[in-house]
Amino acid sequence: MDKAMEKKEDGVSAGEIRYGGIKAMPFVIGNETFEKLGTIGTSSNLLVYLTTVFNMNSITATNIVNIFNGTINFTTLLGAFLCDTYFGRYKTIGFSSVSSFLGMLVLTLTAAIATMHPPHCETEASSSCRGPTFGQMAFLLSGFGLLVIGGGGIRPCNLAFGADQFNPNTESGKRGISSFFNWYYFTFTFAMMVSLTIIVYVQADVSWAWGLAIPTFLMFLSCAAFFVGTRIYVKVKPAGSPLASASRVIVAAIKKRKLKLPDQPCLSLYDYVVSSSINSKLPHTEQFRFLDKAAIITPEDQINRDGSAANPRRLCSIQQVEEVKCLIRVIPIWISAMIYYITLVQQQTYVVFQALQSDRRLGSLNFKIPAATYIIFSMIALTIWIPIYDRMIIPRLRKLTGKEGGITLLQKMGIGMFLAVVTMLISAIVENKRRTLGLTEPIGVDPRRGAISSMSGLWLVPQLVMGGLSEAFTIIAQVEFYYKQFPENMRSIGGSLSFVGIAMSSYLCSLLISIVHQVTKGGSANGDWLPEDLNKGKLDYFYYLVGVLQALNLGYFIVCARWYKYKGSGISTSVEVNPEKLNSEKVLV
Repeated sequence: MDKAMEKKEDGVSAGEIRYGGIKAMPFVIGNETFEKLGTIGTSSNLLVYLTTVFNMNSITATNIVNIFNGTINFTTLLGAFLCDTYFGRYKTIGFSSVSSFLGMLVLTLTAAIATMHPPHCETEASSSCRGPTFGQMAFLLSGFGLLVIGGGGIRPCNLAFGADQFNPNTESGKRGISSFFNWYYFTFTFAMMVSLTIIVYVQADVSWAWGLAIPTFLMFLSCAAFFVGTRIYVKVKPAGSPLASASRVIVAAIKKRKLKLPDQPCLSLYDYVVSSSINSKLPHTEQFRFLDKAAIITPEDQINRDGSAANPRRLCSIQQVEEVKCLIRVIPIWISAMIYYITLVQQQTYVVFQALQSDRRLGSLNFKIPAATYIIFSMIALTIWIPIYDRMIIPRLRKLTGKEGGITLLQKMGIGMFLAVVTMLISAIVENKRRTLGLTEPIGVDPRRGAISSMSGLWLVPQLVMGGLSEAFTIIAQVEFYYKQFPENMRSIGGSLSFVGIAMSSYLCSLLISIVHQVTKGGSANGDWLPEDLNKGKLDYFYYLVGVLQALNLGYFIVCARWYKYKGSGISTSVEVNPEKLNSEKVLV
């Protein structure tokens, strides 16, 4: 098989490439699932680990965790760039998987070996608690560093690598790609649910050493699952720095800004495509016409015998210009996605605080649902919905609309953003009821937060379910959208945009909370909206505020979606095309 793949260098058409398709999926999804099982449960419980095992104060531990989470999300952009430019997705994922395994191994050793962490404090109030030594802290941070390297490489590349295994020129291949994105997110969510329940329980109630050893072993299985499938993978060869080509277009357009565009650009502009390029041939579009000036041929421009430009900083091809246009078109959609994520962040933070001041008992049982566990209802809704949507709804929509995915990706994202507005409205109504019962019919008092409402915590489930459905529509569509709309040599960078958007959204959410808290705490008629005791605040007003923000964002998104033109098409969003069918990808194993 390897020899058959290598013949591509001798001119064998891309149609003869043996795509792994479904056969490669157990290895690709297995790698991602075990990686998430190994790292998510650990990262979500890091705050507890640092404060209980390493005896850190809450401020220091919180700062370390925030820096770690923010860095690992932003590192995906660097990992994607290195992947698309130098190493390719296969090598990047392989190296990053090993790095994540080593990072988990380091964390396990900090818990298992007594000299790798400070002595245990006998009481929380003890003044004799010793913090970590320089060596212990350095060893711990080295583990975090390895996890950052691993996450920065795996997260943006794994999804694109899996989609590369399907033939984009066949109906079954195109449907396989669309289905892959749904099932990929299904297994991702399932892994999160297991991590946030079983693994967190072992870490907190059994042993930190075992609780970290189990994820480390799962990370080892992630590496093994990936490398076992090596011989059946299709591996897209990196084609040099894609950002360098984009910068040349901008520089050339600026240099030629005073030139007049020709009346017939398709016939007059410089049209040259490198034969070894893995990117699909793109038709000329009318948007961002000022960039077309980079492809105007002037007397100063010289062309080599093979048709390439002698000075690529002065003369760029229509193909290069259209690739830059693809990037610019995606930015407004990415901005709307970043604002959308605020809803998800709220459902993972203040819902926990609501649960803490609600009746969390299950019927007549003495068992109380842990406040942090309520988030799982959102994941359960998403996990149930994805198979139903993929196997029952999409085939019916496909017959009605004739579209490959039933509806376009932007339509799917729009539905999710509408559901985000509904989610915040439900959240506000439920919170108003919870606070009213907390003030009039409390069932107890939390010494730190205040009265516990008699409202059952299960009333929080509807908003969590709606948030899960919103996520199922928007997030999955966004990931697929970035994969399909970015040039082929920048797909890993496209895959990193979701993680960068989540990181930026977290910062925006923190800023919004800080502004609301500062503005409302000054003794106005309604008082502080977001105090420690939610019964004395107006959290429902804050939810309405986020709902209005999401409604405005939905309107902004609709405007952007109507303006957007899919890659490889000069037409509107009513038609979604697969540009790969215009020109086959060229790959090497």
